[in-house]
Amino acid sequence: MTPHIGAKPGDIAETVLLPGDPYRARWAAETFLDNPRLVNEVRGMLGYTGTWQGHPVTIHGTGMGMPSLSIYVNELIRDFGAKTLIRIGSAGGMQPQVKVRDIVLAMSATTLSTPSRGIFRELNFAPTADFGLLHAAWQAARDRGIPAHAGGIYSSDVFYDERPDLNDQLQRHGILCVEMEAAELYALAARYGRRALAVLTISDHLLTQEALPAADRERSFGDMVQIALTAAFA
Repeated sequence: MTPHIGAKPGDIAETVLLPGDPYRARWAAETFLDNPRLVNEVRGMLGYTGTWQGHPVTIHGTGMGMPSLSIYVNELIRDFGAKTLIRIGSAGGMQPQVKVRDIVLAMSATTLSTPSRGIFRELNFAPTADFGLLHAAWQAARDRGIPAHAGGIYSSDVFYDERPDLNDQLQRHGILCVEMEAAELYALAARYGRRALAVLTISDHLLTQEALPAADRERSFGDMVQIALTAAFA
């Protein structure tokens, strides 16, 4: 048990999927895991552990933004022994070839600032995904016929962005999409020698202003979870 995770020893699997929304954690656990059981609900941040094709899996919410994710990932790794951590979340498309409903696999995550900035100081550390997970997720998407893109993403520390000039430069340099957590996840995975990946569903688009209709979200998010689970145990 930690200040933010009320699980007991053995409650958390070595493989953890990390949606930002705790209710999405519940939905994913009830939809994809066998015999899911609630292992955490401290501060309303839900975590469930069950099995997928016989493999133990925990699906645990992280909240929104890198500071919140940093709390949970630090504790999951240091106190509960998590070894493979895959973010499953939504993102905003930033390139014309990246369509709403597509999957983005984040090779790297650019950011202005993360909770790890105090450690790196003047160093511009480049947080990246685990290649084995990335390759397996790419193959899983292809096998399922799901449009997927692999490349750099932007982890923003604000939701209501007022920097159109920055977005222009990110788009100019090929950044595929924007979300709010992956850069810190990758930094922590590097620090502790763990495997990490962000598998993202494009739910809206900065260029076209298109948004994924509510009725289509479950199917599209389901593709993302299947890819993440397949990659974790490839």
